[in-house]
Amino acid sequence: MDTLSPTADALTQFAQRLRRSSIAEGKPFPLGATWDGLGVNFALFSAHATKVELCLFDDSGETELERIELPEYTDEVWHGYLPSARPGTVYGYRVHGPYEPDAGHRFNPNKLLIDPYAKQLVGELRWGPELFGYRLDDPDKDKSFDDRDSAPLVQKCRVIDPAFTWGTSRKPETPWERTIFYEMHVKGFTKLHPLVPEADRGTFAGLANPNIPAYLRSLGITAAELLPIHAFVDDSYLVDKGLHNYWGYNSLAFFAPEPRYLRSPLATEFKAMVNQCHAHGIEVILDVVYNHTAEGNELGPTLSFKGIDNASYYRLLPDQPRYYINDTGTGNTVNLSHQRVLQMVADSLRYWATEMRVDGFRFDLATILAREPYGFDEGGGFLDACRQDPVLSGVKLIAEPWDIGPGGYQVGQFPPGWAEWNDKFRDTVRSFWKGDPGVLPDFAKRITGSGDLFNKRGRKPWATVNFVTAHDGFNLNDLVSYNDKHNEANGEGNRDGHSDNHSWNHGVEGPTDDAEIIALRERQKRNMLATMILSHGTPMLLAGDEFGHSQNGNNNAYAQDNEIAWLGWLGITSQGRALREFTRKLIAARKAFPILYRSRFVVGSHNEELDVKDVAWLSPAGEDMTIEQWQDENNRCFGMLLDGRAQESGVKRRGSDATLLLIYNAHFDVVNFTLPQVPEGKTWLGLIDTNQPDVQLAAFPFGHAYAVTGRSFLAFVLSSEESTTRRLRQGLDAILDVAEAPLS
Repeated sequence: MDTLSPTADALTQFAQRLRRSSIAEGKPFPLGATWDGLGVNFALFSAHATKVELCLFDDSGETELERIELPEYTDEVWHGYLPSARPGTVYGYRVHGPYEPDAGHRFNPNKLLIDPYAKQLVGELRWGPELFGYRLDDPDKDKSFDDRDSAPLVQKCRVIDPAFTWGTSRKPETPWERTIFYEMHVKGFTKLHPLVPEADRGTFAGLANPNIPAYLRSLGITAAELLPIHAFVDDSYLVDKGLHNYWGYNSLAFFAPEPRYLRSPLATEFKAMVNQCHAHGIEVILDVVYNHTAEGNELGPTLSFKGIDNASYYRLLPDQPRYYINDTGTGNTVNLSHQRVLQMVADSLRYWATEMRVDGFRFDLATILAREPYGFDEGGGFLDACRQDPVLSGVKLIAEPWDIGPGGYQVGQFPPGWAEWNDKFRDTVRSFWKGDPGVLPDFAKRITGSGDLFNKRGRKPWATVNFVTAHDGFNLNDLVSYNDKHNEANGEGNRDGHSDNHSWNHGVEGPTDDAEIIALRERQKRNMLATMILSHGTPMLLAGDEFGHSQNGNNNAYAQDNEIAWLGWLGITSQGRALREFTRKLIAARKAFPILYRSRFVVGSHNEELDVKDVAWLSPAGEDMTIEQWQDENNRCFGMLLDGRAQESGVKRRGSDATLLLIYNAHFDVVNFTLPQVPEGKTWLGLIDTNQPDVQLAAFPFGHAYAVTGRSFLAFVLSSEESTTRRLRQGLDAILDVAEAPLS
């Protein structure tokens, strides 16, 4: 053996010494690990730490190679520059400081921590006692201290090279009033899709398959709203039951895509998916969870923020900082009142909007983001930051305007520029078609853009996101098939999930062979889809509702990473295919008639200068509804006349849109509805009848008594002459002549 040849250990030690000696001060900005083409700058905010160590690992993240102390501290940011680091470098942090839970500090350098600005994670989190900063078996619980190393169990961070060739595709920039959302799950949408290669199913690469955005485009969808894709954690109690956090509302890294959605270690897969969607004219909206993290309360694990600077990142009880404010119901609440935490969230949003080119965000429990220590403030720091930011003010911002904290319900209270999920629309539409008494007045408000909530400060009807179903709760098929939730598969004794769903099984709980019940259920699906898609506001369709996907009565499938939640493309029935075609017809009709997505609220007042009312409410006699009819709790049938001659914008001139008559009959029996006489028209042309979804309807004269089937919806368009009728029919047929969709 050549004694002059160094051993492998000696070479490793030499390389480590070289790296330590070459560490430079670097810069405190930008935060995170930034590759500049020559080396990597590392910067980590911590106001209360006493020392920060950068830990380097092998490519797998299994073996810690060395620890390098960050040499400089500027404006509460620890930083250093490592010229030997490259894209692909795997790292984590160990942060030193006081372990004083009663003072809100939980530093423990034995716990490897994920960089809050990490752009990619390596490995999987494995639950074990080493993840906790305290001894689980100690009677003092979180006041005790655990000195075991958590590195073997925790995920690591990877430095990335952000380079990507975008090609010629551009953001679609769909106007708000023309937007139609489609809420979907990255894995669940493609996991069983036969046109997606098996290796790609359930990943971003699967969504990037051209068949997927082509399908959305064929439906008429303009924006795919993805359930959380930020890296998240499977809760330990779910892992113990053999389940997973399927929905992903348990974020840990706000800049990193969830590793389980990556087919390969390349973070560029997400960009490829966005690029493909944009090429098909589909916007990408991210459901983001900045209100809490996966670290839980004082008894939760130490994975990142808790060990970096617990007192800064989380809202703690002012008089007992050992404990967390829990406005989220998940154990902790992210402290957006802190400048650096607010900066992190804003940086994350800008990163996804610019580097990843997403088109907007739906904010989970958004009330929390707007809550200051004194309560909800529509002029609070986060909302002000979004409003003034040149990037964020230009993307779509959607709030889920509620949480469980004090004053948590804030529907209609977000500032101009924001859209909001409108649960009042959901509940009222469900109740109306279910036949509940006294719902009609509120129903009229919901289908005209919920002006009682949003018609202020120059907000537009698009500010209400109208939905009947979403990921949380019954999907459309189960809404009309079950009276009660059936969540036994979640392992919580059916105690989880909402019990008040405004659902109706129409006579039999669950699947049935009864032809009459099946027919009524299908018509009710069409009624609710028609109501949602043709109402003023921004419609949101839940993935799978267009063909009747069922979760077997589970209205809280957050832990069902299996066939319960995955869309069963090969199991679509003839009824499902018919429902899908009807959904396409509805979306085509919405796009065909701009009066359905005008940017002005209809208020029903008479414009004397134009001699026209923008909306008229009609009784089955074809006459204006009386006060007594509005107050009649048993009134379940009425018409809404939208006059195309009404003023379209702030300019005082007559509109030139088509005039529509929409009839809603939630009564159990047939109602004869007299089609009203309207100036400048001769006949009514039938467009939609949910009782005859496939029938080409004819023209009907004024005064015709149309037999409206019990529990059905109809739409008519005013036609002034026979030639106009023909042209209108041809135009609508052309709109409906969409490209054949996969599996149609």
